[in-house]
Amino acid sequence: MTSSDSPDNAAETSETPAARTGVAAMDWAAASADPQYRAAVVDLLGALAYGELAAFERLAEDAKLAPTMGDKAELAKMASAEFHHFERLRDRLAEIGEEPTQAMEPFVAAYDGFHKQTAPSDWLEGLVKAYVGDSIASDFYREVAARLDSDTRALVLAVLDDTGHGGFAVEKVRAAIEADPRVGGRLALWARRLMGEALSQSQRVVADRDALSTMLVGGVADGFDLAEVGRMFSRITEAHTKRMAALGLAA
Repeated sequence: MTSSDSPDNAAETSETPAARTGVAAMDWAAASADPQYRAAVVDLLGALAYGELAAFERLAEDAKLAPTMGDKAELAKMASAEFHHFERLRDRLAEIGEEPTQAMEPFVAAYDGFHKQTAPSDWLEGLVKAYVGDSIASDFYREVAARLDSDTRALVLAVLDDTGHGGFAVEKVRAAIEADPRVGGRLALWARRLMGEALSQSQRVVADRDALSTMLVGGVADGFDLAEVGRMFSRITEAHTKRMAALGLAA
């Protein structure tokens, strides 16, 4: 999953290794003894796995809109990285005794619905979607990862590594705006729509999955309390504003 490689990642302010306690200080073997925590992690890995698979499909499709052969090759490389991330999550689910397709199934409708509602009309919209939309999701998962057991946290952070799309998108979008400043207004509106759709879909997904929602608002391991959920979304919004500025767009 793509994300900004800047120091602005939302989760970086939420937790530090020295502050980890409870489940965040455990490994998977110890933490998974709690069935509710285990269910929450299976949901999380299932959501991430389908998200990576959907990202692979989308980037491969977006490559068809690329204006040059070099751009097509760059997107193909990123798509390949997303698929490798999917494979790691799929293999981890199987390793802990879960059926990967069953773990992913509850999240198919939400992801597919988001992508259907936000299908880009051209190359630049596709770049902004990958940079803005995927980064919002990555920020959310990084926030959650800070509260996970050490084994699961390491995997989640590894699959959130930037595939290179962030810098690539910024370069191409800024060049397009410089060539035609009118492009900026259209892409800014598009990015705001992406932000709204991404937050709405993530909230619906969490609300539909009891174990996952309980972990986020408190009650499983070191989950968030309601006040922290509000602060989390504030951090995600702030990171989004900074990414918009990097693109040369108004938030």
